[in-house]
Amino acid sequence: MARQFFGTDGIRGRTNAGVMTAEIAMKVGQAAGRRFLRGGHRHRVVIGKDTRLSGYMLENALVAGFTSVGMDVVMTGPMPTPAIALLTQELRADVGVMISASHNPYADNGIKLFGPDGFKLSDEDELAIEAMLSEDLPLAESEQIGRARRIEDARGRYIHAVKASVPQDVRLDGLKIVVDCANGAAYQVAPSAVWELGAEVIAIGVSPNGKNINEKCGSTHLDLIKETVVASGADIGIALDGDADRLIVVDEKGQTVDGDQIMALIGTELHARGQLRGGGVVATVMSNLGLERYLSGLGLTLERSKVGDRYVLERMKEGGFNVGGEQSGHMIMLDHGTTGDGTVAALQVLSALVRSGKKASELLHLFDPVPQLLKNVRFAGGKPLEADSVKAVIAQAEKELEGKGRLVIRPSGTEPVIRVMAEGDDGAQVEAIVDRICEAVKEAAA
Repeated sequence: MARQFFGTDGIRGRTNAGVMTAEIAMKVGQAAGRRFLRGGHRHRVVIGKDTRLSGYMLENALVAGFTSVGMDVVMTGPMPTPAIALLTQELRADVGVMISASHNPYADNGIKLFGPDGFKLSDEDELAIEAMLSEDLPLAESEQIGRARRIEDARGRYIHAVKASVPQDVRLDGLKIVVDCANGAAYQVAPSAVWELGAEVIAIGVSPNGKNINEKCGSTHLDLIKETVVASGADIGIALDGDADRLIVVDEKGQTVDGDQIMALIGTELHARGQLRGGGVVATVMSNLGLERYLSGLGLTLERSKVGDRYVLERMKEGGFNVGGEQSGHMIMLDHGTTGDGTVAALQVLSALVRSGKKASELLHLFDPVPQLLKNVRFAGGKPLEADSVKAVIAQAEKELEGKGRLVIRPSGTEPVIRVMAEGDDGAQVEAIVDRICEAVKEAAA
């Protein structure tokens, strides 16, 4: 069955258009509610959101949908995505919902769903819910309509949980840390957690107004945090995205530390303590070849999955790994949660910084990335990757890179874009190959 609503990370789109309307949100609530009405207990759903203006509209629509099929609703207000996964488990809920479009601009929004185990839904569950969206679903009898309430201690519960991921003997006293929350879901909890562990915190991106989420701040717009770290003389900066499930770090010199370097550090630390499971780390096909070579030097493997943290997680569970992530900053540590958590990942980095006694620039650059280039080709329709002319160019490129690089070409799961990535020891060769493939895709799509 072709997917009309669900992409690589739930349902996402521009609000009041396409798949992201109040009407569809209500239907999603009804369908997901019906899907998880299992057993004879009173059923419950946890709903959180980030700080987008449209969150109010979608929250109310989802509440209407879930209560109409007989589910009680617990609302948390603005909270990180991993907090909703956590609370779904803690509150013994049947399903969890996060209203967020992650790192996208405020005009977009999305719906992410979690099962009772706190993990994102399987393909089977998503396809079943998608099929139900076009059906007339049975509603609850009048006396069985659900109730809705807000809980006031959600922030405290989450802060306690993320602090528990740090050993008791680790304190952040003496560190000056810039925390950029992207005017998003973690604007209250992330600075509080870091401050409670003893650090001096300079918080930026903590004044959400409904429209400024991810706007020139956060993990996808690093100029502000780089300037702030250097100007304030901070020891390190941590940048989250709109729903705080990804992390990018900035060292004391203002240099970017991406997800690959963060995975290398966390993997190295756990391996040294005998706590790394699976014999390595799981990442996606987009992670740099330099990371793979670095881990190999430690006798560890880099397992690769399709792009998307859900696919990283699937491979982690299959292989018994406890560390995985994406170059873009999603960090999954199954010892501490069920989904990507930028705040937990940041605390692991900060703990390593304290223990090492080194500067961030000395600790966080564990390998030299090989030249890597990613370009996007937007197309109006059709399937340009199936054109013989494109296949021929790709085959030639693979032959040129054999043994000294990699090529990854894939359609986006959320927009009409072909992503072309190549990496290898020769930067000029990589650039020429990417340009050649992009041009072939454009011609095939014309």
